[in-house]
Amino acid sequence: MISTAIRVARVGSAAELAAAVLMMLGYPGLMAAALVPSAPAFAAAAAVTYLADLYLHRKGSRLIGLLGKVRAGLSTRFLVRELLLILLLARLDLSQEPVFYAAIACFTVFFGLQAPHGALVTLIGKRRQMPVVTRNVDLASRLRIPDAPPRALLSQATVKMLHLDLAAVAGLLVCAIADSVRPGFVGIAVTLGLGALYVVALVPHLRAKRLPPKADKVLGVVSAWLREYRPQTVLYFSGSDDSAYQVNMWLETMEQMESRPLVILRERTVLEKMAPTSVPVVCVPGGVHLMNMDLSMVRVALYCANVGKNIHLLRVPTMKHVFIGHGDSDKLASVNPFSKVYDEVWTAGRAGRDRYAIADVGIRDEDIVEVGRPQLAPIRTASGTPAEGDCPTVLYAPTWEGWDDNPGNTSLLLAGENIVKKLIAAEPPVRVLYKPHPFTGTRSAKAGAAHRRITALIKKAAAERAADRRFTADPAAQARAKTELTRLKARLDGLSLAFDERADEAVTSRDGIVDVRKHEEAARLRAEWNETYWRSFPSYEHRVITGTEPRLYDCFNASEAMVSDISSVVSDFIASGKPYAVTDSAELGAEEFRRQNTAVRAAVILSNGAAELDQLLDAVRHPAADPLAKDRKELKEYLLGPDEPTSLQQFDSAISELALKAETRNVGQDAHAPGTDAAVGAAPDDGAELPKGVTAG
Repeated sequence: MISTAIRVARVGSAAELAAAVLMMLGYPGLMAAALVPSAPAFAAAAAVTYLADLYLHRKGSRLIGLLGKVRAGLSTRFLVRELLLILLLARLDLSQEPVFYAAIACFTVFFGLQAPHGALVTLIGKRRQMPVVTRNVDLASRLRIPDAPPRALLSQATVKMLHLDLAAVAGLLVCAIADSVRPGFVGIAVTLGLGALYVVALVPHLRAKRLPPKADKVLGVVSAWLREYRPQTVLYFSGSDDSAYQVNMWLETMEQMESRPLVILRERTVLEKMAPTSVPVVCVPGGVHLMNMDLSMVRVALYCANVGKNIHLLRVPTMKHVFIGHGDSDKLASVNPFSKVYDEVWTAGRAGRDRYAIADVGIRDEDIVEVGRPQLAPIRTASGTPAEGDCPTVLYAPTWEGWDDNPGNTSLLLAGENIVKKLIAAEPPVRVLYKPHPFTGTRSAKAGAAHRRITALIKKAAAERAADRRFTADPAAQARAKTELTRLKARLDGLSLAFDERADEAVTSRDGIVDVRKHEEAARLRAEWNETYWRSFPSYEHRVITGTEPRLYDCFNASEAMVSDISSVVSDFIASGKPYAVTDSAELGAEEFRRQNTAVRAAVILSNGAAELDQLLDAVRHPAADPLAKDRKELKEYLLGPDEPTSLQQFDSAISELALKAETRNVGQDAHAPGTDAAVGAAPDDGAELPKGVTAG
């Protein structure tokens, strides 16, 4: 019942739900107290509405946004409370007193101040917004970017401004209760004085010397930096903030590659969710701004998602364009016909090439290049038979529900609870790690509900196992590990970013240059944190793992087997060589399921009842008798390519070859430019980018 109410009310917890209920009941309480009339009751109801509203804002509750959509926004709630206070004063026979008219004038003027205040806050925010937001780009020595206004002025400015009415409300209530007009006048004066002072304090921050340079100057400086840095390979990404993981998975590869890298983003929200990196990053929200940037030195552009904004870079003919994706699986997204727009499509192994051939979506075989998966280097291979007495770990990592209701998208809905129940009840015992896809429940309420039920199952089983005398732990060692985790987290917080992530984008662009030494130290600390994390709780404890840490590959390394769905998770796990199972949620049948999905050819195929899980557990307990071990080894090479040369070496080689093709193309275009003997006399289409120094005529 409570969980349903939480979901309907768009709040995140029982405490938020309680605050929402109190706030909603507070306003009828205010009206009743005003009509009775009762100044003490009105004061109590007002305090409830103030505190509940403030709590929901501090928590960032989605209910706040929902109220705004139904015309019950913050300003309206404050105005209603003030109008009801005026009603209370009238009902208390104060309508003929000067303080009554002063109260009406106060709230009228106070709400009149909201307009210039809101305009100034908005204008300062827009004027301080950069046309290009950067990381690891030296703007400080090239541009004068002043410090941002004090955070106290602009952070939650509307909330702060409206709460200045507290002085007047409190003073008028004291006036009503104590039968003295002086507190009312004092409160009114304080409210109006602070409101006017707040507006005046914002004005100086619109002066030119307190604002960043205009867009044309910023763009000119960034283009000049690009000409000096001369990036050779660009990783381009556009998407929602929830999809930031798609670009994050390529950052380490960009740092390690031989070619000079640059990351281009299109959304500010993605930049905010981007993992720390030493690679220069340029976020260009405006398509026109991007198309006017000097990228003439770039020879290869890499795309990890198929989105409409890709066209803003795809139009540049002086570079070659490659789709690298954000995972390699048998999902339809891995054979998107949109991929025809790229010069090449890079896949991990032979399986990707065959997948496009079978799909017949127009991708030519000669445009496909096998480069392996550089990101899989951290995945460790199987270590052999579990030691006597050890509790093997099985990872359940289902994918999300997808954009439609195809039952084959995720095992959560039909099989998830069966899988978890059987793993929890397995004998000899195993430990269950549950790491759901970050998008789980974002589209389907049923998937979200299944996720919550599975989470509850695992937490209950963990509590029962903790009380089971068969399982013993070392509390002292775990306490030491938890202390160490706290220490490592504190050190990481000081090393992850070289700038204040709460500052505005102008300041973060100016100061956002990662200290490479600190960046490398942070990587070492993250590895140490991960190792310590697994020691901070018993090796037999079931665990629900959400969030960014520990990462999926860390969970691979901590597990002896995995259960998942058709997704890139399966292809990645195959790099470990460990046993795995995949759920046939659409009930195609094992033979058809294997025929349609390459990655499951060496898997235990699960029905929705999960009766086949014993086969997976037998392979974990007795690796020497595992009938699928040889198949997994062969499938690994087919899906992910050979172990030698390394994937990073293959990746670098592919970039070098494609860059040479781009350069050859550009030299050929220069040879055919107007004014040369080889000119063909045809001008480029309007809007096409010409080689440097060439004009259409």
